Amino acid sequence: MPEERPTFSRAAQEAIGQFRGIPFAEPAKMRRRPTKDIGSVLEDLRIKYQIGRASPEQAIRERWSELVGPANATYSHPARIDLGRKLVVHVSHSVVRNEIFLNREAIVGRIQKLPGCGKVTSLHLLPG
Repeated sequence: MPEERPTFSRAAQEAIGQFRGIPFAEPAKMRRRPTKDIGSVLEDLRIKYQIGRASPEQAIRERWSELVGPANATYSHPARIDLGRKLVVHVSHSVVRNEIFLNREAIVGRIQKLPGCGKVTSLHLLPG
């Protein structure tokens, strides 16, 4: 079983180094962090970036024509979820933009029923 080394503050490490005559070569702004297992780091990254898992954006894209109707889905597409709450939608036709704007509360209600999309609270419509 490896023996755990005691951790000292930077000031204490510098004082010990000066006392022993060992120069303190570590950069001033460098922070030492505890070593992590590569498996736990990779799992954290998979969770953070939704790798191998269905993302809320993907669930919305797959069912977009059901959410807004096939005619409106032709001229619009969901782009991303900002701040975990606002769905950004690009709309290429002004009539479709107005239709989605007038029905936004019903659309958000349908989106919230999708798995993993319960945090979406509003739509942000952009031209495009």
